[in-house]
Amino acid sequence: MFEKDKIYIRKELHNKYGGNRRSGISKSSRYNIIMLFSGNEGKKYGYEDGWKDGIFYYCGEGQIGDMEFKRGNKAIRDHLQEGYELHLFENISKGKVRYIGQFVCIGYEFKEKYDIKGNLRKMIIFKLIPYEKYVKEAV
Repeated sequence: MFEKDKIYIRKELHNKYGGNRRSGISKSSRYNIIMLFSGNEGKKYGYEDGWKDGIFYYCGEGQIGDMEFKRGNKAIRDHLQEGYELHLFENISKGKVRYIGQFVCIGYEFKEKYDIKGNLRKMIIFKLIPYEKYVKEAV
């Protein structure tokens, strides 16, 4: 479906697969996929995604107040039960994204951080591992 390390035009991904064009969590309206978009520009909104010990920590959606398991956050948490694949992309420049790979959510944690209004809130941080690692460990 997607080619690892290939550069895609985000607009073209949405034209083909559907999903929210503005959100970092984009559940396809046509296929059983959820596209996740991560990048440095998220820091200005309080999001800090990144790798640690083989796990990719991905911030849930919601810029104001406590994050809840609604919309995209619910979709990530429940993707295995609902039969959806998670596909991670890295924003590299205006409108261009690099495909990182398929992932599986193995859990989440809550962290207290500030929202865009400067108020302390509860953030959902998802723990994602590459699909290949998930399959290998399941055997």
